[in-house]
Amino acid sequence: MLLSFHQILIRLLFAGALGACIGLERDLRRRPAGIRTSMFVCMATALFTILSGELGHMWGDTGSTRIASNIVQGIGFLGAGAILKDSAGMIGMTTAATIFVEAAIGMAAGGGFYAVAGAAAGIVIFALLVLGWCAEKLNLKPRLLSFRVVTTHTENLSSEIQKLLETLNIPLLHFRVSMAGQNSIVEFEADVSHRQQRAIVDQLNRQGVTTEVLSVVGHSG
Repeated sequence: MLLSFHQILIRLLFAGALGACIGLERDLRRRPAGIRTSMFVCMATALFTILSGELGHMWGDTGSTRIASNIVQGIGFLGAGAILKDSAGMIGMTTAATIFVEAAIGMAAGGGFYAVAGAAAGIVIFALLVLGWCAEKLNLKPRLLSFRVVTTHTENLSSEIQKLLETLNIPLLHFRVSMAGQNSIVEFEADVSHRQQRAIVDQLNRQGVTTEVLSVVGHSG
């Protein structure tokens, strides 16, 4: 039995609304794949799912799920485009995973599984908001920070810093040593947890040595 235009419209609007709710969280946290992208992903996958079933009924094709299965492959390419690799590792994994689950939610809505789609969207929003907040408050997620260590002593801090980071199992990024008058300056970047950051600062700070810590702008997960 073919769906009416009214039924198709309800499924598309429901899918789009769920995608917009997820995308709102992404926009509020200034992450990629915001309201419009998330809404379009859910609506597109819902429409493909609807067309898959409707065309199968019209043409008597028992393999109507082929279109739906190809959605999974296609959305994989879209998610891969959100992942970037820099010197600190992979970034954008959460965005890619969100796009992937949005496609599944859109397919559920397109198939008429409203309760399943709504529950899945609720779980995603809970994970992004609550679990993300917990990870941030508990300092579970490493952050890319820039360290600037200045000393008036003649001692060589560079080897001490390298040994300290090696002990803490922290990869060293963009290590620079320079002079400014009588001061020796060591600058480096590192992907560290809050505990590791405190350990670095506590170890290096002493009389004649100051350590500045700055967040690297534009680095997001």
